[in-house]
Amino acid sequence: MDIYSTVGAWKRYVSFFLLFLPMLTSVFAVTHYSVPEEMEVGSVVANLAADLGLDAKTLSRRKIRLDIIANKKYMEVNKETGELFILEKMDREYLCTSKTTCFLKMEVILDNPVRIFNIELEITDINDNSPSFRRDTIHLDISESTPAGERFSLSNAVDPDIGINSIKNYYLSESSDFDIEIQTGRDGSKFADLILKKALDREEQALHNLVLIAVDGGIPARSGTASIIVRVLDTNDNAPRFDKESYTISLPENSPIGSLVVKLNATDLDEGANAEIIYSYSLYTSEKTQEAFGLNQNNGEIRVKEMINYEDFRIYDMEIIARDKGANSLSGQCKITVLITDMNDNHPDISIKSFQNPIKENVAVDTVIAVVSVSDKDSEDNGVVDIHIPNNLPFALRESSDNYYELIVSEPLDREKVPEYDITFTVIDRGSPPLSDNETITLELLDVNDNVPQFPKPFYTIPVAENNAPGALLGSLSAFDPDLHENQYLVYFIIEKEIANTSMSMLFSINPENGNLYALKTFDYEIEKEFLFHIEARDSGVPPLSSNVTVHIIIMDQNDNTPTIVSPWRAHGSVVEEKIPRSTDKGSLVAKVIAIDTDSVHNSRISYQFLLNTDNTLFSLDQYNGEIRTMRMFSYRDARHQRLVVIAKDNGEPALSATVTIKLSTVETALKSYSDMTEVPLEYDIFSDLNLYLVIGLGSVSFLLLITILVTIVLKCQKPKPSKAAPPSRNSVISSERNSTFADSTLVSNDAYWYSMFLAETRKGKLVVRQPAPKGSRYVVSSLPRGTGLTDTSDSAASTLQVRN
Repeated sequence: MDIYSTVGAWKRYVSFFLLFLPMLTSVFAVTHYSVPEEMEVGSVVANLAADLGLDAKTLSRRKIRLDIIANKKYMEVNKETGELFILEKMDREYLCTSKTTCFLKMEVILDNPVRIFNIELEITDINDNSPSFRRDTIHLDISESTPAGERFSLSNAVDPDIGINSIKNYYLSESSDFDIEIQTGRDGSKFADLILKKALDREEQALHNLVLIAVDGGIPARSGTASIIVRVLDTNDNAPRFDKESYTISLPENSPIGSLVVKLNATDLDEGANAEIIYSYSLYTSEKTQEAFGLNQNNGEIRVKEMINYEDFRIYDMEIIARDKGANSLSGQCKITVLITDMNDNHPDISIKSFQNPIKENVAVDTVIAVVSVSDKDSEDNGVVDIHIPNNLPFALRESSDNYYELIVSEPLDREKVPEYDITFTVIDRGSPPLSDNETITLELLDVNDNVPQFPKPFYTIPVAENNAPGALLGSLSAFDPDLHENQYLVYFIIEKEIANTSMSMLFSINPENGNLYALKTFDYEIEKEFLFHIEARDSGVPPLSSNVTVHIIIMDQNDNTPTIVSPWRAHGSVVEEKIPRSTDKGSLVAKVIAIDTDSVHNSRISYQFLLNTDNTLFSLDQYNGEIRTMRMFSYRDARHQRLVVIAKDNGEPALSATVTIKLSTVETALKSYSDMTEVPLEYDIFSDLNLYLVIGLGSVSFLLLITILVTIVLKCQKPKPSKAAPPSRNSVISSERNSTFADSTLVSNDAYWYSMFLAETRKGKLVVRQPAPKGSRYVVSSLPRGTGLTDTSDSAASTLQVRN
């Protein structure tokens, strides 16, 4: 077909179409054009300036441009003349696949002022494609026994053109045996069926070659061809036949895969393909049977395909078909029955039907914990199952029904000894050889509050140095509770106990969480030497359990008290003056220094030595008892006044000391020597040193006992509240205002006088009564430790005699 003549015809169509353009524009505001496909590049479609009423001279200035809604730009506009021309060839079959109409939409855009025109270009089809078949050669096998009039479908041809240019008709080459019949589909497509005019004779003509022609309706028409090869098949009139119609075969289970079950044999009297046989399962053979046994389709062997289990299937029925390979294949069949024999190949099975886990440790004996069932898929003795659990567990099995057993508690449980149990069920069948299996369950015990908190020791002795800082950690008293969770969460507290109207909680504190024991005050060994109380540990269980431990706090002494010189007595900062005869003999006792220390025995050991001695050849000092004696008699060359400074030092680390200054004056009188004083008449013997000390000691003890009885009676009657100003002590207070308390053998007084303060003047054998202290002063007088036989005082700030304003 001449493409240029076609283009000329279409130009006439475009001109005719433009006559109606004003009317269409007013209605649709879209300018339509129609062009055939495959127009040459550069071909003018229309003059847009004229069609749209534009001045061609202003197109360039107004920047006329074309916007095509497509992947490629097939059209362009001449900015000088306003002509719309082909920029690239357009293939309708490419642009509009499987569409009967094909439109290309465009927009013409101008500036100054802005105007947009919608252009719709219809691309019409031309007969540029020939019909074609999907396959160039069509093969048909037709049996010689096929009756006349039999219809055979042929592959249809396709033509991408549309309308009149598509396929219009089919033609068959000349043949006396075949003809075609044209069919029209719902979509208008054409296809042909091959019709057999008469029965074929393979012996006369075994092969027929035909040509099928497809022609479209274009001008000029186009066509396509395909070859049809018809092969005449031999008639299969003999069916295969098996040697036997049925087979019964016994097969032990677990036979190895690939084991031969039976080999079938069928024969066919035909020749060639009609005599070749293929074996297959019939539709009456189950899929399970086909999965268990494999059939060789060529030689008829049946072999084991997978493991055969007697417990799954005991009998397999199958039907085998022998089919020849003829065009109209014929077949024969036979039936096979496979009987499976049992073997002891299944392990006993155990199933946990019910399991109560976890359980409380105080669960009652005979409580059912779990229910289990046992089974064995084998038959007869191979399926009889026995079950047991280990003997060392506090559990037992009890049969409840056939093959059902209950696991019960046979002994009391204790989580603290065994928190969980791994219980293994073992099952054994009675086959030969026997098979077994086991199942293990883990039983967890829940804790109950059945254990009392335990301290590592029933009695704690904690030494504490005196003068400790308040809040100091004394020790940790941690208890242990073997229970779990809240049952083991312990709380510590001090069991209340009053000592001298003071609660233990005012003296000590314990951390309720970890049992750390703290001191709430500073302890003084000279006042408190020990404490005995109880600490309780209580868990958080319901109900709570508790235990207590005894705590013995021992206050350890420190050398914090300075020795106090009680004899010879002197006023604060004053010098002791003594007079002795100048005729005193050698070895005579001049004076005796007595010092006391309220610290413990080790720290209170006093030693004496001269710190200053005017004449080292005249006086000696005993370091243990403090006696000062003459080493020789006085001579006229010796000074009249002698000055001695004695230091009393305790045995602590570091050592503390006190000093006394003694001023000795010699007189030329007829006074008896001190040594003669020891030989006084009998009436003065009662005032010797030892007797004097014993009398004073007994008197003090009796006096203190009387005061104790009186104070106890008053306290029982009045029941005074404990003082918050000071911690309880072993001191007592004696006051003229009748507000005194008494404990042990120490006096604390607000009175203006000293009570019962008597010191022995050892040299003169006199009793000296001390003068009243300044009014408003307060004295604390502590007795010596029991057993000394002395009741002395001192004016040292660190001694047991203290002046408090």
